[in-house]
Amino acid sequence: MTIEALYTDLAPKLTNYLVANGTPYHAACDLVQETFLKLWKMRDDLQDDPHALSGLAYTIARNLRTDALRRGKFVVYEAELRDEDTQDPAPSPSDAAYLRARIRAAFTQLPPLLRDTYALFQIAELPVREIARLTHVTEALVKVRIFRAKERLRLLLKDLAE
Repeated sequence: MTIEALYTDLAPKLTNYLVANGTPYHAACDLVQETFLKLWKMRDDLQDDPHALSGLAYTIARNLRTDALRRGKFVVYEAELRDEDTQDPAPSPSDAAYLRARIRAAFTQLPPLLRDTYALFQIAELPVREIARLTHVTEALVKVRIFRAKERLRLLLKDLAE
């Protein structure tokens, strides 16, 4: 698989993964570009295994994000809390923007390990085996974290199902 093909397949998923973990969109795009620049520089030493390449891309992006956070390059997105006085009229639960905001707010309330694992599974669409390899834990623990993340999200968003 070429770097170009990997970019076409992986860049949107990698961007979504970073945004889901609190990285502002513009910073996530920059991190994805930096990730693929590093992969390009390593292209002669890479094996032609798509799973290994995607795993390497996620590892590089996660490390770049951590470095950028340490250097204070951007602030992690946190759900905004508003005063009761300044709130708009109650939005409709059928409104797509309202649903996205509620899901984003619930997602940011997950503990970091659950959020990261669930984002790799649901947003980046990585298989459990690959997530286990990337996070250096067992497949069973990855499944437990995914289950716990789903349960917490279900509790946080239960009023939407009613």
